Amino acid sequence: MKTAIKAAIVLGIAASMSSCHIYKKYETPTSTPLTKEYAEALQQPVDSTAFGNLAWQDVFTDPVLVDLINRALVNNTNLRNAQLNVEAAQAQLQGAKLAYLPSLALAPNGAGAKYGSNSFGWSYQLPAQASWEIDIFAKLLNSKRGAKAALLQSEAYAQAVRSQIISAVATTYYTLAAVEEQLTLSRNTSELWKETVQKMRDLKLAGRTNEAGVMQAEASYYNILGSITDLEVSIDKLNNTMSLLLNTMPQKWTVSKGASLQAPEMARNGVAMSVLAARPDVAAAEQNLAVAYYATNSARAAFYPGLTITANGGFTNLLGSMIVNPGDWFVQLAGSLVAPLFSRGQNIARLKAAKASQQQAMNNFEYTLMSAAAEVSDALTVYEKSLEKSVYLDHQVEDLSKAVDMTQDLFTYSTGSVDYLQVITAQQSLLGAQISRISCAQNANLAVINLYQSMGGGRYISFLKEKFPILCFYPRLSNLNCYICKTITL
Repeated sequence: MKTAIKAAIVLGIAASMSSCHIYKKYETPTSTPLTKEYAEALQQPVDSTAFGNLAWQDVFTDPVLVDLINRALVNNTNLRNAQLNVEAAQAQLQGAKLAYLPSLALAPNGAGAKYGSNSFGWSYQLPAQASWEIDIFAKLLNSKRGAKAALLQSEAYAQAVRSQIISAVATTYYTLAAVEEQLTLSRNTSELWKETVQKMRDLKLAGRTNEAGVMQAEASYYNILGSITDLEVSIDKLNNTMSLLLNTMPQKWTVSKGASLQAPEMARNGVAMSVLAARPDVAAAEQNLAVAYYATNSARAAFYPGLTITANGGFTNLLGSMIVNPGDWFVQLAGSLVAPLFSRGQNIARLKAAKASQQQAMNNFEYTLMSAAAEVSDALTVYEKSLEKSVYLDHQVEDLSKAVDMTQDLFTYSTGSVDYLQVITAQQSLLGAQISRISCAQNANLAVINLYQSMGGGRYISFLKEKFPILCFYPRLSNLNCYICKTITL
């Protein structure tokens, strides 16, 4: 026993220079300008007033939408599964921590033998066995650290799913509102066109137009009716999407008439890295890198020996080949040192594979950062340009409304200067402009939603920014699925 411990100590000292890396804790990489900027952003104080750090109730204020989001956060299947992943990771971390403790087993047994008329008596043992692995080369340490990183990754992923669900419900809601507005406009226009077709028929009888004009008017009318059916299909699909998000059977959902999203004042001068660092998918990507880092450390640790101490003790009447009655207590203590002598090639292969996986995780982490920056930039651009375009469309609708009135008046009160086809053309242009204006407003709404999600909005920590600023707004200390968060009403 003492010899084994001494041997392990000697080996440990001899390998300390080459194996010191296996004890090193993961640190945010700074090897590239991008990751260096990210690491610096993590040390900066978090702006609780930033758009992404606002509670989703402060962004989505429509009471109907608020109710839908609350229901989705309670019932959505994807979010439930993400939370179950967190619970599984918590259990795995607990198991990794318990690996430091000795294992204990109890295996009582008894036996008897008889040969002819000779009885050899009964033997019995009531042993308890304890086994303890001494973590000299950080095999258990890296396993525990890897499990902790996996837990943080699952928590960040759950936060990302939560943010996606909030955004998906809001997107579906405002899209449904926009399509219903388009449907109402198209139905009202179809009634006008129905009257137009009848007028064209009357004009043909009066000799003021020909059959081609009537057919063109009818074609435009049927085109509007066809677009109405398309809009009805879209509404049905959107209702089904909302039902799926809320994990309920398909049904028709009510939206507020004229629902619109008012965005707060937002910075237009680029995307700060601190904003990207707050995104849960970025945090998940970094924790995935940490998991790969500890997997590489574990692969390095496999090159070094393992020391296990075992102890047996209990009550028995069996002493070698002799049965002694009455029985007595016994204690055994042993140590084993296992060195990987003939598996070096396999260990080298595992280490190469672990290093490759770690590099992949690094590449994915950097790509996630760049994708996050692109998403925020795109959302800002779409929002700004949608507001700019809406001004132009307002003027266009105003001018086309006047043009429709003027052509109708000219056709009614003039003789031959204006053909009724001009009236039809003006009405078609007005309808197209009105639909474009609705679509533009919808694009602005979606841009706000995308911007909120791309800035990490909808996290649990938004609820706790006043009571628990350190716990909830410092990325390294934040427990994204903490008990406090669970107790707060969604």
